[in-house]
Amino acid sequence: MKNNDNKKILYVITKSNWGGAQKYVYDLASNISSEYKPIVVHGGNGLMCEKLDEAKIKRIEIKSLKRDFLFWDDIKVLKNLIDTFKLENPSIIHLNSSKIGGLGALAGRIAGTEKIIFTVHGFAFNEDRPIWQRFLIKILTYVTLLLTHHTIVISKKEFEQIKDWPLLKNKISLIYNGSPKIDFIEKTEARKFFVDKLKIENKNYEDLIWVGTISELTKNKGLGYAIKGIRDLKKSLHSQWNGMFVIVGSGEERGYLENLIEEYSLEEDVYLAGFIDAKKYLKAFDIFLLSSVKEGLPYVLLEAGLAGNIIISTDVGGTGEIIDNLDNGFLIRSKNPKEIMNAIRVYMENEEKMSVFGNKIQKKIEQDFSIEKMVSETIKLYKL
Repeated sequence: MKNNDNKKILYVITKSNWGGAQKYVYDLASNISSEYKPIVVHGGNGLMCEKLDEAKIKRIEIKSLKRDFLFWDDIKVLKNLIDTFKLENPSIIHLNSSKIGGLGALAGRIAGTEKIIFTVHGFAFNEDRPIWQRFLIKILTYVTLLLTHHTIVISKKEFEQIKDWPLLKNKISLIYNGSPKIDFIEKTEARKFFVDKLKIENKNYEDLIWVGTISELTKNKGLGYAIKGIRDLKKSLHSQWNGMFVIVGSGEERGYLENLIEEYSLEEDVYLAGFIDAKKYLKAFDIFLLSSVKEGLPYVLLEAGLAGNIIISTDVGGTGEIIDNLDNGFLIRSKNPKEIMNAIRVYMENEEKMSVFGNKIQKKIEQDFSIEKMVSETIKLYKL
């Protein structure tokens, strides 16, 4: 690899945990062709940093870069970004996340960067917020899109939302996320991993129906509705619910979810596993449940599809472009515990027939959502 001849790309992202946007940055940076030299600019020092270091991908930490908007801190971030862009002098800046999209695009313009690309991992104005906040966020989003040279959206639904906005013609592309192949651990061993970690006793766990999710514990993920759905299911079955629900992830909603589990007496039914880089353990689950109220095009559904899980997902963002309802999975309305309950009951009553869902979603992910396709389409955009 001739670094002196390479076009330098700065991938810029706010947080460095291991969510969908961070996977996207890592996958692009680690799979980009040798004609490019990737560098990741980020806030924090999370798991993404460890993975970048293992892959020997250069990274630059901006210590003042955080998710929350704090005026004076963000002025510092803007200055740091301008200084970084001028020092590194990249051919391309590729921005990820709403906050860094605005700050990074402005900094890139000031620094005179040749090409500024922004990937939208779900529009913030689609979040469950007051109307005035969504209106203000929409205005700021539009300004961000004007400042960038090109915007990537990851779902048709969000492409349709902005395709007719003024002055954005030919500045928007739809490129789906793509998942690399995963070396899954087989079901028995994967289940034993969770049983040991969660210290589950007095249960014949092999005979249970395993429902699982991998998610940040935030309001946007709708996990409270998922727990209420399990409560309603247990009630409808008159406590003859022969299953368990494992939530993998960390975040600010953990205390709320713990209280909900206790309030509904679900300590033997719902388990909070904490953060685990858990994609290789997905075969532990019979059902993968995504209860989000807001999404872009979630990596975790691609990973669950590759594992052959039966997927129950809320119809938000681009999830309906992955799941074909009642053909390779279930699509349900968000904020609706009853539909979660009903979908799980349909699975329980047709368990043997449901295996075809897992086979179909696995084939669709392999064909339409590969990492190779995502990278090649992104490189084409870099060369425009």
